[in-house]
Amino acid sequence: MADSSKKMQIVFASAECAPFVKTGGLGDVAGSLPAALVRAGAEVIVMVPKYATIKDEYKAQMEHFADFYVSLGWRNEYCGLEKLERDGVTYMFIDNERYFARDYPYGFFDDGERFAFFSKAITESLQHLPAGFECDILHCNDWQTALAPVFLREFYQGLPLYDRVKTVFSIHNVAFQGQFSDTVMEDILGVAHIPAAASQLRCDACSINYMLGALRYADAITTVSPTYANEIQTPEFGEGLDGVLRERSYALQGILNGIDVEGFDPATDKRIAANYTVEDRSGKAVCKAKLQEELGLEVRDDRPLMVMVTRLTRQKGMDLVMYALDRILSGGVQVAVLGTGDRDYEDGLRYFQDKYPGTMAARIEFDPALSQRMYAAADMFLMPSKFEPCGLSQIIAMRYGTLPIVRETGGLKDTVIPYNEFTGEGTGFSFSNFNGDEMGDAVFRAARLFWDNRDAWNQLVTQAMSQDFSWTRSADKYLDLYFFMHPEIERPAAVVNEPEAVAEPVAAEEPKAEEKPVEAEPAKAEPEAKAEATPEPEPEVKPAAKPAAKKTTTRKTTAKKATATKAAATKTTAAKKTTTRKRTTAAAKKAAEAEAAPEVKAEVAETKPAAKAPTKTTAKKSTASKTTTAKKVTAAKKTTATKSTTTKAATTKAATTKAAAKPASKVEETPVEAKPAAKTTTRKRTITTAKKTTAKATTPKAETKPADAKEEPKAEVKAKPAPKAAEVKAAPKAEAKPEPAKETPVSPAAQAEEKAPTKKTSVRKATATRKRR
Repeated sequence: MADSSKKMQIVFASAECAPFVKTGGLGDVAGSLPAALVRAGAEVIVMVPKYATIKDEYKAQMEHFADFYVSLGWRNEYCGLEKLERDGVTYMFIDNERYFARDYPYGFFDDGERFAFFSKAITESLQHLPAGFECDILHCNDWQTALAPVFLREFYQGLPLYDRVKTVFSIHNVAFQGQFSDTVMEDILGVAHIPAAASQLRCDACSINYMLGALRYADAITTVSPTYANEIQTPEFGEGLDGVLRERSYALQGILNGIDVEGFDPATDKRIAANYTVEDRSGKAVCKAKLQEELGLEVRDDRPLMVMVTRLTRQKGMDLVMYALDRILSGGVQVAVLGTGDRDYEDGLRYFQDKYPGTMAARIEFDPALSQRMYAAADMFLMPSKFEPCGLSQIIAMRYGTLPIVRETGGLKDTVIPYNEFTGEGTGFSFSNFNGDEMGDAVFRAARLFWDNRDAWNQLVTQAMSQDFSWTRSADKYLDLYFFMHPEIERPAAVVNEPEAVAEPVAAEEPKAEEKPVEAEPAKAEPEAKAEATPEPEPEVKPAAKPAAKKTTTRKTTAKKATATKAAATKTTAAKKTTTRKRTTAAAKKAAEAEAAPEVKAEVAETKPAAKAPTKTTAKKSTASKTTTAKKVTAAKKTTATKSTTTKAATTKAATTKAAAKPASKVEETPVEAKPAAKTTTRKRTITTAKKTTAKATTPKAETKPADAKEEPKAEVKAKPAPKAAEVKAAPKAEAKPEPAKETPVSPAAQAEEKAPTKKTSVRKATATRKRR
């Protein structure tokens, strides 16, 4: 049984976390994902080292929560927990000045010892969390926290508090693995005497690999995009870990990162020259002109401006840029680059700036404010990475209406939809191979669209800005994983969605009926609905109405006999919205005069789905309603004449209402499923109704309901195993044999069979009925 009272409680461990400390994408993830998880109903504690570089304003908000000693090899090291709450997330800063009171987070000779301590402190601190917080998921990120799953299983296994903890390890960049001399195994980690741990950490004869330990010990492994999850299982991208990743591919999945959609919002961003939205992008032209002026470029709106905000390294595709830049600049595309990195690339960019003044601008610096202005002002964003686990720059660019030009690798392939000139689909441009000419071709595909077809360009910008890259979407995927690992905890999201699905319009009508005692029928019809498809309540919502049509047909044909007048009134109001409904309203009035209330019922079954697929079924529905009305009037007259004719009229109504609802739902699928039910029910109604029908048309309605209620479950049981077309066709013929002369009232059932594939039979039947009248 799922525990509805318990929330999912997650400890999220990371070596950096925005806004406290950030050197790359990991800081953005740790700063945004926990808050999104909290909004989704989880409880999250984020654990980060208390670096000396954290601003004093944040340190002033911290309160000392606990302190204890952590054993690290032969050492006992002090560990303090400093607590800070922000946006619903609790942050616990691991305090040890010997390891973390330094000017920069990484890059020291003793990083192996520093982050081994951090991993051990994380596992030890699970005993010192706030009251009521029992860790369900320990989510570790990159090599700095990779030893936590190892320590958890080797040193804490079997302790009651730790038995429920499941570990998740996220790879943000498989190139950084944390490799150190195997001497640390005994001196620092204290696992040399454990053969299983020693063998699983070792990557060669004299080295150990922290990330390798996490990949072998963690319960689940994630990375930051689905494509990257596949790529790292190959020797080309796996950086030596592809073998173990293939072994554990069953536990590996890729979940795309998101961005802070409030922080990166062109409508409210105060860092850019002018604000703009998807609907009104006039402010973007202002941003472009201002940036061109700021960077010393020609202020021209007719030239596409392409920018790069990146580290100047081979991994970011700078080799391709150096190769193709001459061709791009001479072709009339303005280029601006912001970033620092390898000296060769920095010098190369300065060379092109001197060669193409007014067309090329190079800013060899780190300037977050300028990068924001570049995202907002540019027409195109170039990102030709050799590999890219996820990438945030292309997502930010799309958010600001700047079309990305990317290589199809990792997260770039997952986030950018290449432009299709035939369908107009896409959110940017892409190329496949790590090749300078291919990159240049992609740049000029974008430039030509900018010059030659501005309408298509603008549509592409609209599509890019409309993409959902919020952390809410990513958090939902992580929660799927967490709750899969802890099935005993009930997920709150499922409860939130249920009220919307349960809110059926049909259910609102049925209680209003005058004859409530007869409404035991829908209750008996419930087993049928459950037998057909368990998630019936969900399809009743507008987006998924088609499956619901199959189930509600049974209810409408039975329960709504009692509510015919009420249903007619409600449907008449709804009918004003569409042409089809106007026709059915007119038919309903005629039917009411002729005392044929079940006609309204048949029309109700039609008009509801009609709103969902008006284009294809309008003609069919209007024909069906006319034919139904004519047939019912004839049936009503015959009812006063003979009992057998009344029986046929009741039979016709049941068959017609189910058949009339069929075309409105899936034309090909529904008839096969619903017809056998109509067939078998008709036979049973013929027997039971013949005894109870009287001369008046209203009396059979009340009498046939109990019969329907009893028959419906049986009819469904028989109908399900026999959805074959051959049996469906044979049924109407068998019904028509007893009285050939009076076959016409029964014909709507046969007519509904043929109505799904063709319209002509409906017209013929309608004409035949009019002549008989």
